[in-house]
Amino acid sequence: MSNIKNSYETVFIVSTKLGEDGIKAAVQKFKDLIEANGTVDSIDEWGKRRLAYEINKETEGYYTLINFTSAPEFTAELDRIYKITDGILRSLIIKKES
Repeated sequence: MSNIKNSYETVFIVSTKLGEDGIKAAVQKFKDLIEANGTVDSIDEWGKRRLAYEINKETEGYYTLINFTSAPEFTAELDRIYKITDGILRSLIIKKES
């Protein structure tokens, strides 16, 4: 990993079909993953929200926003793990301008 650190913002939507415990576990998984690879600056759980459009026949999801600092290489890994994690409907990682 390089010594370069950037600020990022990630939003991910967890399927409400996972139930309350499943949602908590998924959110915790990503908090832990980000903390293991960088610094969590803030976490904002928006909770259950109606989706703008149906995703996999689902109309609502559990939204979480995390601001973090990490090496640029980590974001590709984070993105990969979002894609292979059951119950993650959508995810987005944005580099914040410093």
